[in-house]
Amino acid sequence: MSARYPDKYLIGLTGNIAVGKSRVREILSELGAAAIDADHIAHQVLGIGDATYDAVIEAFGDGILNDDGEIERSALGAIVFADPARLKQLEKITHPAIRARIDLRIRETEERIVVIEAIKLLEGALKHVVDSIWVVDAGPENQLHRLMTARSLSEAEAQRRMELQNSQADKLRQADVIIRNDGDIADTRAQVTRAWRAIPSGPCRE
Repeated sequence: MSARYPDKYLIGLTGNIAVGKSRVREILSELGAAAIDADHIAHQVLGIGDATYDAVIEAFGDGILNDDGEIERSALGAIVFADPARLKQLEKITHPAIRARIDLRIRETEERIVVIEAIKLLEGALKHVVDSIWVVDAGPENQLHRLMTARSLSEAEAQRRMELQNSQADKLRQADVIIRNDGDIADTRAQVTRAWRAIPSGPCRE
């Protein structure tokens, strides 16, 4: 169990862009885990009225706003994914607020097992909080295809976003569990279920 959350077992779920982390998170949720999506929380902290919203506007200008005054994530993404320094600037603003909300969600949930999906899990403090690191992996051709189809990116833009990611090989070296997500949903589900059943002190078996 986590020293910080002694009544919880925390799974840190990570992997580079478009490897299929959300698919694995959804399966874990179906098996009984409380699921936390750091990207969804990132959406929340960029909402109008949040202090993080104001800080991002100050740093990146009102050119990233839509007609309703909301931050247009595609406009913000066009800036930060073209410049690693600007991406780090954004993360420095948003990550403390995201971590605070994750902490609150963990403490509030009644489930013993909690999965936290975060692409930058191993680059921050969450790495030292979770009990087990699960890394989702997929071939680069599948990543490229998913980015182009699911996010309507051009091949050049999809490739650029993949190149900005931290090393997937480094993530795999730190993994306690690796889920290969190049096959169909049944294959992925089988891998996740096997790993779920191996969790110490056993959750309810499915």
